[in-house]
Parts: sequence; C-alpha cells; structure tokens
Amino acid sequence: MILTFSLLGLAIAITGLMAFAFFWPMTLVHLRDRYPSVHAQLGAAGVLAVSSLMWLLAGRFHESRDPALDGLGTPARIALMVLLVGLASAGGFGLIAWATKP
Repeated sequence: MILTFSLLGLAIAITGLMAFAFFWPMTLVHLRDRYPSVHAQLGAAGVLAVSSLMWLLAGRFHESRDPALDGLGTPARIALMVLLVGLASAGGFGLIAWATKP
C-alpha cells in the first residue's frame, strides 16, 4: 500500500512537471517582451537555476501589477509547488516502503 502512495506521488510530480513545462517558458517570454530588466536578472542565472525558481516560488512576479504576468506566473508557481510536493511525497513514501520491506 505504501508503495502505491509512492507511485501516486510520482504521478503527481509528473503532472506538476508537465504544467510547469507549459507555463514557465511562456512566463519567461512574457518577461522578455515586457520586463527586460527582470528577464535579464533571471536570464543570467538560467531558466532552471535555483534563484529563478525561488523568484517564482516567492511570487515576486506580483510586484509588476501586470494581470497577464499574473495569469502566466500563478499557474507556473502552482505547478512548481505540485512538482515539489509530489517529489517529496514519492521520496518519503519510497523511504518508508524501503525501510519496512520484509
């Protein structure tokens, strides 16, 4: 049963990854087109750099007061959170399953 929960966590992580792969690049393109200074800050660090992802998780895209950027950034932020929770869940239940194996 615990291994099933681990696989469910992996499925949730994959779902979050797919949504993140859809919304994060569109968010970056919007930043490139309308906010080149912010994009330059994030672009120097890299698309998947920890600083860029922390910028997204912190919700600093709300500082721009741009509804279009909020409309792209919020789903990317939620998808990243779902991805991280799914990975943590899969890893946690996987460790429990490994520790309690007969």
